[in-house]
Amino acid sequence: MAPREGELDVTFIVACYNEEGNIIPTLTELTGAIAEVGCSAEVLVIDDASRDRTCDEVREFQAANPEANVVLLTNRVNRGLAQNFIEGAFHAKGRYYRLVCGDNAEPRETFVTVLRHLGAAELVLFYPVEIVGRSLHRKVISRAYTSLINGISGNSIRYYNGGPLFLRHHVMRWHTNYRGFGFQADMVTRLLEEGVEYIEVPVMHQDRSQGTSQALTLQNGLSVAHTLFDISTRRLGRLTHQWL
Repeated sequence: MAPREGELDVTFIVACYNEEGNIIPTLTELTGAIAEVGCSAEVLVIDDASRDRTCDEVREFQAANPEANVVLLTNRVNRGLAQNFIEGAFHAKGRYYRLVCGDNAEPRETFVTVLRHLGAAELVLFYPVEIVGRSLHRKVISRAYTSLINGISGNSIRYYNGGPLFLRHHVMRWHTNYRGFGFQADMVTRLLEEGVEYIEVPVMHQDRSQGTSQALTLQNGLSVAHTLFDISTRRLGRLTHQWL
């Protein structure tokens, strides 16, 4: 699909919930990478009804960096990561679209790597060669999750939650109905089922420096269970269609 008039190269959706202390470093690294690479980009920050100074810090960053294309949207009620990701796609102007969590988990060199792979494929999947500061039990859980998704879907993907670089129209066409972290695996497996061209690229990650991760909560666990059920149901339907 050819770029549309007025379309930017990429939109980064920065999802935030109580990320005071993390959001300014996140925006600093991200906008610094954009300036270094020199592409046309926007940063769309969606605050998910934070109860701290996250929004104030975003506004302070905007005031101090007027040259950065940073837009802030705020939710009155908490909607969940996946719903913010979907909503952002309909506000965005980028041809490509990527999630960045507001917890300062990606260094500038990772963002530079992401930007240098714009246009390399319809879907660019990033996998960490190392996650600095992450505990052993979280690494084990992450690897088990990836293996489980691969076993259910029949894929051999290295990592599903690395902030894939999507074409924005794919997000709007094949978006998920989830709220938690499982939506990335759902979207990636769905796009692979559709035969989308993809590549996998190694990057560096780091664990959040402040606050507590929401990845291992009961709510997110239920969302992941929903994801696994849907992926297995889709594969069963696909196999049934092939057999009949």
